[in-house]
Amino acid sequence: QLQVVESGGGLVQPGGSLRLSCAASGFTLDHYAIKWFRQAPGKEREEVSCISQNVGLTNYADSVKGRFTISRDNANNAVYLQMNSLKPEDTAVYYCQAGGACSAFFPLSSWGQGTQVTVSS
Repeated sequence: QLQVVESGGGLVQPGGSLRLSCAASGFTLDHYAIKWFRQAPGKEREEVSCISQNVGLTNYADSVKGRFTISRDNANNAVYLQMNSLKPEDTAVYYCQAGGACSAFFPLSSWGQGTQVTVSS
């Protein structure tokens, strides 16, 4: 089964920035659409952003549009989520998944442990 590993989380003040990384174990990320999810305490998991395979089309949840940027680094077999202007409501565990097309995403990788993002003063 495809495995992904998330990293880059941490504690940041409101208005700050973080860059999350999604790395693959044993497969090439650019062959798949990659989607970021997040889950805050007591809430359901929600979709944050997706980048398609091949042409790299992107989409974002309305709550993060204009603040977050998803991108690929094929040389390092990674996908990043650059998060700027962070808000306390962005606090969550962030996960990435490899799967089918962003428009009809079906996960093909197992869920990783995620990376904790805490936005607090």
